[in-house]
Amino acid sequence: MAGAARDIPAGEQEGYRLSMCSKICYAIGGAPNQVAGSAASFFLQIYLLDIAHITPFHASLVLFIGKASGAVTDPVAGFFISKSRWTKIGRLMPWVLACTPFTIISYFLMWYLPPFVSGRVAWYLTFHCLFQALTTLFQVPYSALTMFLSTDQKDRDSATAYRMTMEVLGTLIGASLQGQIVASAHVSPHCTVNPSVNTTDSWHDTPSIPDPSDLLSHQAKVYMIAAGVIAGVYLLGIVVLFLGVKERDDPYALNSDRAIPFCKGLALTMKHGPYVKLTASFLLISTAVQLEQGNFVLFCTHAAGLRNHFQYLVVTILVSAVVSVPFWQKFLQRFGKKCAACGISWMIPFAVMLVTIPNLILAYFVAFVSGLSIAASLLLPWSMLPDVVDNFRLQNPHGKGHETIFYSSYVFFTKMSAGIGLGISAAGLEFTGYKPGICRQSDDVILTLKLLIGAVPAILILLGLFILLFYPITEESRKETKLALEELR
Repeated sequence: MAGAARDIPAGEQEGYRLSMCSKICYAIGGAPNQVAGSAASFFLQIYLLDIAHITPFHASLVLFIGKASGAVTDPVAGFFISKSRWTKIGRLMPWVLACTPFTIISYFLMWYLPPFVSGRVAWYLTFHCLFQALTTLFQVPYSALTMFLSTDQKDRDSATAYRMTMEVLGTLIGASLQGQIVASAHVSPHCTVNPSVNTTDSWHDTPSIPDPSDLLSHQAKVYMIAAGVIAGVYLLGIVVLFLGVKERDDPYALNSDRAIPFCKGLALTMKHGPYVKLTASFLLISTAVQLEQGNFVLFCTHAAGLRNHFQYLVVTILVSAVVSVPFWQKFLQRFGKKCAACGISWMIPFAVMLVTIPNLILAYFVAFVSGLSIAASLLLPWSMLPDVVDNFRLQNPHGKGHETIFYSSYVFFTKMSAGIGLGISAAGLEFTGYKPGICRQSDDVILTLKLLIGAVPAILILLGLFILLFYPITEESRKETKLALEELR
């Protein structure tokens, strides 16, 4: 059973090393959030538009307000978690366990097509907000748990690599399951015919999906089946995490340390230079990745003529990401974390090529390279954040309880920026005249999708990497910080 190492002698704690089994169990515990998040990132927008028949403007509200609710929950969760007392199963683990059943329920209802039409916007807004808030209540303590697994930087980096490998694998599983189950909901026989250049208005305006009032429609059924399967993954992940991971009570704090008040800790966090630069950089990069994920299926369906291949392209992206995480882990260990960030930019020229020259073979190559970049963008911030926390600890040696403040505020900014990006992209589709359910969208909509896949993410990634150039923590300073913290302990 999961528990604490509070009663482990000091000498034994100092030499405590994580086993491979503990790292794997910790990694599996975070996978369900990524499975569900991946399915929502790739398919929720097109589900709202083409299955629920919500206008792009209302879809943008659902996406933005949902992300915003999750973002707002981050500092709130950080506040209450930092005030939590130690229990028999730890300080963070009870939060992870308590929110999981409600997360499962809200996720399933988020994909349910209700019997009423006029109130659907409120329905999806409510359950998307609940889902985002509950996943935050899971993610903040789960990600902060990294700091309570071991005092050794290599152990924490290794646990982070295991975690990111499993989370990317979870992203692959989520997108693959969802894509394979719901693919038939977005394929219509009359849309597979290549129209002539002088396409008639009737072909443009023919719906490719049935009346949304038909609750027993095939489209609604397959989305609910996918939601049920992914909900089951949550149960498996939480059981493995609870049984396989032991939380240690602030193993690197001084005995005289007192918890930092939340507001004071938040103010200190926002003034900590390395944290500000890291957060600013990766909130831009994560926004770019969210734009790619949120609009990729729409781009393949309406702008690239790859309607029958989108699920396989998504799988290609994520398989590439999964297999490249160990490569990036070795790369950053040998060449440094800032140097590894260059891999995030690899996707830019190939994405621009796909937008300008839509081609099936090129699309698969772009998907492969994009997977490499996405893996780097996922691994690096969570590998660098513990270094920032250690740097803060060195400058503030007599305070504790700041870990959840760092993690919750980081997730707050990245979620808020992603919500703004997705909201603006959906609003852009509304402005350019996106029509749900038709086989061919207008040229303005196609141009908008190309910009959302090519130019906009490229600009955001380049800006993020430019800011990262000023990130002050190097491999040498990391070693110095480690030695200084060992002297304090």
